[in-house]
Amino acid sequence: MTEISELQQLMQETGLWRANHLPLSLAKGIPTGFPELDPWLPDNGWPRESVTELLYPYSGIGELRLLAPALALLSQQQSRWIAWIGSPYIPYAPALIQAGIKIETILIIRPKSTADQLWAIEKSLASGACSAVLAWPDKSIQSKHIRRLQLACKAGQSWGLVFRSDKAAEQSSPAPLRLHLQPNRKSNLSKKSDICVSIIKRPGGWAPGPIDIQFRGDLDLRRPHAPVTTIQKVSSQKVSLPRKFQYRQAATDTKAGLVWPGQARSGQTRPGQTLIHPSLGNSFDRKQ
Repeated sequence: MTEISELQQLMQETGLWRANHLPLSLAKGIPTGFPELDPWLPDNGWPRESVTELLYPYSGIGELRLLAPALALLSQQQSRWIAWIGSPYIPYAPALIQAGIKIETILIIRPKSTADQLWAIEKSLASGACSAVLAWPDKSIQSKHIRRLQLACKAGQSWGLVFRSDKAAEQSSPAPLRLHLQPNRKSNLSKKSDICVSIIKRPGGWAPGPIDIQFRGDLDLRRPHAPVTTIQKVSSQKVSLPRKFQYRQAATDTKAGLVWPGQARSGQTRPGQTLIHPSLGNSFDRKQ
């Protein structure tokens, strides 16, 4: 009994750190919008100026709905771009608006090669022109590339989001935060849009068990009555990026698939420049 009481007394010491508890930090993360997730993340939210890896079995399980509150906050608080590089689908503008994301901050980049893709991700992060960069690299991405992206996040004070197959969970990665996402089977039975988040890696402590996230609202339940082919022009102001962020001559806007917000007009869209994909309905991350 004496040993047990001594152990209990020791556990009450404030100077004792437990492996499943995150250390106190003065830094403030980006609120996720989900109170059940924030306490388990570094800095009580999405880590700023850092790479976050999201690993999932297939796209459209709710990975973007998980990020929507944070992206909306960034788009409203900052005037910098939110870059989408190599996304599997073209984001659906009405769904972005419904989520609170200002679409005039959205920059879609569609590189033609793996080299251009990695180059665009790194330069976007390091430029200082983007508050967040969402990237879907191919399977050839390696730890050395992610390490460079982490340094680029620090240089540009940008949040890097790397979407990868969950098969990469067995591989080591220098990304400070790695999350495994999968559909909640219970939610499938009840026709709810929930997702299960497992923290594979985080700074400062062992990860907890799976966290069930319940989405609120009907963002992915509505469907347009007819395919949407045009959008209203959202910006008539000409924009420019810092010189260090501009594409090299070998990858111009038309060749690399650079899409500017407000560029799509009725009857004037070009391949790779439409912000709306009719087949996606009102969901910007749901696979049909």
